Formats: sequence, C-alpha cells, structure tokens
Amino acid sequence: MPISQQELGRRLRIAREACRMTQEEVARQLDLSRSSVVQMELGNRAVTSLELDRLAYLFGRDMREFFDDVFHEEDALVALFRADPDVAEEEEVVEALRVCLALGREVTSLEQLLGIDREPGRMPTYPLTRPLNKWDAVQQGMRVADEERRRLGLGIAPLADLTELLETQGVRTATVELPDDISGLTLSDSKVGLFLVANRRHHVLRRRFSYAHEYAHVLLDRERRGTISRTAERQELIEVRANAFAAHILLPGDGVRQFMESLGKGSASRHQAEVFDESGLVRAQARTQPRNQNVQMYDVVQLAYHFGASRLAALYRLRNLGYLTETELAHLKAQEETGVGREIAAFLELPDLDHKAARNTFRHRFLALGLEALRREAITYAKLVEIAQMVGVSSAALAQLLHDVALDAHEEAGDVFLPGT
Repeated sequence: MPISQQELGRRLRIAREACRMTQEEVARQLDLSRSSVVQMELGNRAVTSLELDRLAYLFGRDMREFFDDVFHEEDALVALFRADPDVAEEEEVVEALRVCLALGREVTSLEQLLGIDREPGRMPTYPLTRPLNKWDAVQQGMRVADEERRRLGLGIAPLADLTELLETQGVRTATVELPDDISGLTLSDSKVGLFLVANRRHHVLRRRFSYAHEYAHVLLDRERRGTISRTAERQELIEVRANAFAAHILLPGDGVRQFMESLGKGSASRHQAEVFDESGLVRAQARTQPRNQNVQMYDVVQLAYHFGASRLAALYRLRNLGYLTETELAHLKAQEETGVGREIAAFLELPDLDHKAARNTFRHRFLALGLEALRREAITYAKLVEIAQMVGVSSAALAQLLHDVALDAHEEAGDVFLPGT
C-alpha cells in the first residue's frame, strides 16, 4: 500500500534525527531553505526524486526504505552513532560512512541482479565474554586467530591476499579515505552485509594489518553492528584483542619460529642430548658461539617480507615471542626509523610495495559486476557511468573501455542501453 506524503515526511524526520542532523544542515546540503525542509517533514511539500535520493545518501539509507511497508528506525549508521556519539560531529568520518554504505548497497544490488549469492552466514562468530584485562584480551585474540587458521586450513603458512580470503567468506572489503587516526571500520547491515574498510591514506602493509584487525571485530564484536578503530582507543580491551588477533593471524607464532630457525636464529644456545641404555645415561652437550642467536635487521626484513607484514609489526611480534629484549627492540626500531630496513630490503632485492599502486579488490570486483550487468542489459549505460564514478572512474575512461572491448552503447528512447546481441 503506497504511503502518504505525511508518512514520508515523518520517516524523513525520524531518519534525520537518528543521524543527529539539524534541519539547517539538511537544508544546506540540499541547497534549500530551512522552511522547505520543515514543510517536507510535515508532509506539506512534495519531495522530488533527486531530493529524496540525496536525503537517502545523507542519512545512510536506501531510498526504497522510505516506501517499505515497515520503516525501521535504526540502521548501521544509526547504530554507530549510538555506540560512538562523537562520530556525528566528525563530518569527514560521517561522509566516509555514507560512501561505504552507498557502495555496499550498490554492489549488493548488482549481485542480486546477476543472481550471485554472497552467503554472508559463512563467517562464524566466537561468542566470548568481554576480556577482564589486557592480558585476557591478548589471550582471547591469539586463541581465536589460531582457531581461524585451523578452520580455514591455513596451518602456519603466510596469508596470501587477505582481502580475497575475506571475500571468499562473504565479507566485502574496500579502501576509503579516512582521517589519519582511524585505521579502519566495520559495518554490519542487512542490506550491505559485512563490510570491512581500511584507510586508503595508509600504506598497503598497514592496511593489511587493519583488515586483519577489523576481521577480529567481525568474528568477536558483530553484535555491535559497526566499529570504528581509532589510534586514540588502542588501550580499549576490544581493540587490544583485535590487535592481538591481527598480529597472530598474520604472523603465527609457530610459523615465525620455524622461519627464524631457518635463518639460524631462535634455537637454544645450549644443546643437550641424553643417550640411554640399560646401564644408565650418557650426556652430550654443545653450545653455540656467543651472539650467534642475536636477531639483526636483515632477519627482520626477511621475516616481514615472508609474512606480508610491516617491519614494525615483525619487530613487535619478535619481542612478543621472546626473540628480542626491550633494549634490542628499541635499537632495531631506531634503525627502521632511520631507513635501514628499507635500505636492506633494496639490497636484498625485496620489492618495496607501493600502497598507491596496490590492487583494490573491491574496486575491480565492483566494476566487473557493473560491466556484466550492462552486458546482460540488467542496467543502463547511465547507471554504469554512475557506478564507475563511485570508485573514481571517469565517464570518458569508461567509454574508452567499452569501445576497446566492443561493448559500445547507444541512445535509445532518451536513455542509454547496451545494444542487444
């Protein structure tokens, strides 16, 4: 049953208030007067389709929600505002959340058009009690990381492409520009699914750690419907737990030990063997030369490259596993800060990953879905242009691509469609 203009106005008011936006702010975003927004919400003024589209984006909603038989007052964006009230005052963060929700809804729509089932229930949850202290948080994170590696059959090997691993588990990943003190965020929404975001401004290896960190929030904190991971909140117990999980799943303890032993590091300084016969024991001992076991920066460089982690993450993991003292850690950190690690990596001809050129798994999947939907005539060319622009692809670049792959479009009845084959 169609809703009345008054009911639509009421729903718009509820959505605005839930996002902690004032009528003045909405008016400014729509380039309208405040009185026009007031009249919309009272149902005394019709809302154009363009205005409704913009309002839905501002409120982090799907436009169709406003016409559903039942209107749900709380969604993922509102849940985040409720959990972290300060977010509503940070326009850059709010805009990033809007972008994520819009991208998530669009890719969901494309998958539905193409008959693709995401199976979001594939990712398990671990209903643990809230950690009592930091030690408890670390232990929980490490245990769950071990369990995930067992579940996925990863053993102690390095993780290849973490974003692709998450995609196979029904979790979407994307990079979005966020304030520098935010490493990533997690969204859980019925229309978006599970969506992990890393800060595009950060280096690719830091983003990899951020994805692993948000992965922990999906497994352990999904009931929150969303989290924002800030540097300033690293002391919070759920953040400590997520960091412990990330470090352990990227750099598994047994894997690190095996790798360090392959470099001749990490074995006991004193070796002892006992040979038994019925008369008694014969003991044999050997001792390595002093300082043979000391970890050097070139060991750290190789370890970090092998597991796809930053050198800083590798240093802290080695400290955590007892390979470094605090003094040794400080010494190697100082070397890293002065560029020694980068110099060694170049000397060993280990590629220095360029975060700007790193592959964006979400972007290429999103665009490929759009191209396939166009080929099947499930969407118009105009819609594909809109999709491409959402991930920074210009209409000119899209037109050139379609020409190169022989998917030229043409005007038909005032819109642009893919020609039938």
